Amino acid sequence: MSVNLFAGIAVRDYPAALAWYERLFGSPPTYVVSDTEALWEITPHGSVVVELRPDRAGHAFHTLFVDDLDERVAAISARGIEPTDLETYDNGVRKFLFHDPEGNELGIGGGPA
Repeated sequence: MSVNLFAGIAVRDYPAALAWYERLFGSPPTYVVSDTEALWEITPHGSVVVELRPDRAGHAFHTLFVDDLDERVAAISARGIEPTDLETYDNGVRKFLFHDPEGNELGIGGGPA
C-alpha cells in the first residue's frame, strides 16, 4: 500500500504566505497548482500545500520530523525566520515551532542532540 500525505495550510494573504513559506523551506514551491495554491514536496510521499482559504486560515498545525534538525533550523534562521518556541521532551527529542504571520504552526523536530 502506498500513501501520499498532503498537509494543507489555509491562509488569508496568499502572496505574503507564499513568500514566507519560500523562506521557511528555502525554495520556491515544487508546483504552483493555481493562482491561489502552491505545493512543496517535502518527501517523496509528503507535501505541504499552502492555499488561499480565508475562512479556515490560521488554524493549521503540522510537524515535520527530520534527521538534520540543528542544520535545518540554522538554515531557516539564516533566511530570516526564527522559531517561536522550542519543546524538549523527556526522551531528548526536540521540536522547534514556527508560526507564519497568520498563526499557522509548523513544528520541525528531531532526535536528541
